[in-house]
Amino acid sequence: MAGLRTVGAIALTLAVLGLLGVAVDHLVTGATAAMVATFAVKEKQRRDQAVTLAIGLPVAITAMSLAALLSDNLVAGDLCFIALIFGAVYSRRYGDRGTALGLIGFQLYFMSLFVGVTPSALPGLCAILVVAFACSAVVRFCVVVETPERVLRRLRKAFRARVAQLVSAQIDLLDADPDGVEKPLADVRLHTARLHGSAMMIQNRLDEGTSDSRAASLLQRRIADAEIAAERLSILILTARSAERADTLALHLPHAPLPAPGDELRARDDIITMLRRDLDALRLLVARPSSGEQGTGVAQLRNRLLGYRDEENLPRAPVAVQDVFRGIGEAARSVLGLRLALDGPEDESDDSPETTRSREELDAEDVAIAEEEENDQSDPRGLERPTTRAAVQVSVGSTLAIVGGELLSPQRWYWAVLTCWVVFLNTSSTGEILVKGYRRLLGTVLGVIAGVVLAGVVGDHTWTAFALVLVFIFAMYFTAPLSYVLMSFFVTAMLGLLYTVLNTYSTAVLVLRIEETALGAACGMVAAALVLPVPTDHRTDELLATVLVRLGEVSGAAVEQLSGGIALDLLDKARDLDIALDELRSSTKPLTHPITPWRARRRTARYVVALLETCAYHARSLAATAELLPYSRTVGADPRLKLAGRRISHNIEVLVARVEEDAGDGVAETGASLASMLESRTPDSPRHDRVTGRVLRHLQRLDEGVIGLARPLGVRVAASGGTASQSVAPGA
Repeated sequence: MAGLRTVGAIALTLAVLGLLGVAVDHLVTGATAAMVATFAVKEKQRRDQAVTLAIGLPVAITAMSLAALLSDNLVAGDLCFIALIFGAVYSRRYGDRGTALGLIGFQLYFMSLFVGVTPSALPGLCAILVVAFACSAVVRFCVVVETPERVLRRLRKAFRARVAQLVSAQIDLLDADPDGVEKPLADVRLHTARLHGSAMMIQNRLDEGTSDSRAASLLQRRIADAEIAAERLSILILTARSAERADTLALHLPHAPLPAPGDELRARDDIITMLRRDLDALRLLVARPSSGEQGTGVAQLRNRLLGYRDEENLPRAPVAVQDVFRGIGEAARSVLGLRLALDGPEDESDDSPETTRSREELDAEDVAIAEEEENDQSDPRGLERPTTRAAVQVSVGSTLAIVGGELLSPQRWYWAVLTCWVVFLNTSSTGEILVKGYRRLLGTVLGVIAGVVLAGVVGDHTWTAFALVLVFIFAMYFTAPLSYVLMSFFVTAMLGLLYTVLNTYSTAVLVLRIEETALGAACGMVAAALVLPVPTDHRTDELLATVLVRLGEVSGAAVEQLSGGIALDLLDKARDLDIALDELRSSTKPLTHPITPWRARRRTARYVVALLETCAYHARSLAATAELLPYSRTVGADPRLKLAGRRISHNIEVLVARVEEDAGDGVAETGASLASMLESRTPDSPRHDRVTGRVLRHLQRLDEGVIGLARPLGVRVAASGGTASQSVAPGA
């Protein structure tokens, strides 16, 4: 959508300016201004977007005027550019509007240097800026209309499609031969990760896209239920196909070892047929929206799947296979809740007793959510203000880039400054800046090669060049979330076309572009490494501590509620954990990048993140089970679970102390399984039921994952009441 909106604004600007018969260099100025005015504005509410556009126009005129008036004074112009860069980065602390105005100021100053704006041309160019901003507003508010509500509707539809895709991948995993499980399992991992990404996008859009806080909380609950149920179903299918229980999909490790094949489903064609039929029915329930004409067929499918929530409706099969049917029943319940939240009430005339019970549970949850919203008087959390470190670093790096760039080319030194600027965008550590600079340079080299070819093909056909520019701009936006190398490639190829349009193209110019890009990336790296540096390991340690704290909060609150304690908002805590884990995963990319020379650190980073992925899954599952406690007839509180959670809480606290304070005297406790601890401490108590057993399995795997983190973090491990084992020095 951002690509369409930007391309539309540029196309409209070119059409208007073309009808007015302006010069080619003014066409380039107008197209660039329309692009900047469109992509810089990121507010979600239309009113805020309009205000930012209105303020952005005088900012753009001021930046262009400064560049034109100082074009003959080299020193003053350089000092003004550095001051503008510092202000543009510093303004990010004021949110989306400050970021947008900083981008507009920087990009228009840069564009003025690129086109060569002179004071005599200012009146006409200011009028062109007005046209460009007006065209951007027309496309934004009238043509490619984007409101938070529309975005949320598309995301909800996308989430539904992602669930259906995951169920299709689960069917392929079920049907795969024992020797051909690797690809279907990889597909399940991929679609699970995409489903998680879709859920996180909805979470980020809920506040702006839903005016009713109760509806937002309800949708959040249903999205979380569906995601957890779908992921758990994948693990249950993998367990049924394996010789031992699978505990996680190991999402972070693309080449995680495959579980040993088992025989639970061998020679059971009737069971496989039933599972395939039920998974097809589940996929239909997910993908098909509710309507008044859905008939009894879909209702019968829904009733059959929800029937698996009762033990008497399960087919005779091994326990692991019965667990798959139970998982299908729980997934059907989550889909029913999702359909009610997205599509509204359904016809209940054909409901079975099991479906009626599921509806009653969902209705009880709805009432509880409404009461929580009425009693919630907490203030929204304010935005954390970033420091001025990035502004200082970018200013120093840009100063070096200006000096070096002018030595390379007194006319086109600004390319080095642009590269230095962009490598600092959306980065927070030295390692991230190094990786981004490398990718920028690689994309530029490939783009130069493409630019040479395109310049020969286009020749003097100006409007053909502009048409290709529009295509490349859309490709730039479309590939930006996927690959920074591809985005840099399309940017450089587009610039080659613009040089052709301006009649300044030559192979020497594009080679100079590579040299300036390499220089700018090097200046950015030097500034990041020497000026107020943020080492990658410091950043990852900070985020790791945050993940561990939130992991402890989710697991501790879930165990407290499952033990009969007070009810807390577990889903919000689980989402906070997911957000922190995503940030940690992003910050470790420099350590896990293929070109990193520190192989041991790469293995350690991948190992730690994989363990945290596993722990997060079990914590989310505990939270989802605890959320059912007040309404479900099958989930009951068990006070003994509090004892099982104490060791986990203690060990997480020890890990946090090690990461935050580098304290070496903490000892992580290990010993007997949590289930055996419960049985030995309370010998006269009845054995736990199936649901408590499921909770204990999640707790046991969470306990093992936390202990597994102790080794790479250098924490000593000791059996309860025993002697601490020798710790292993941290590898990261």
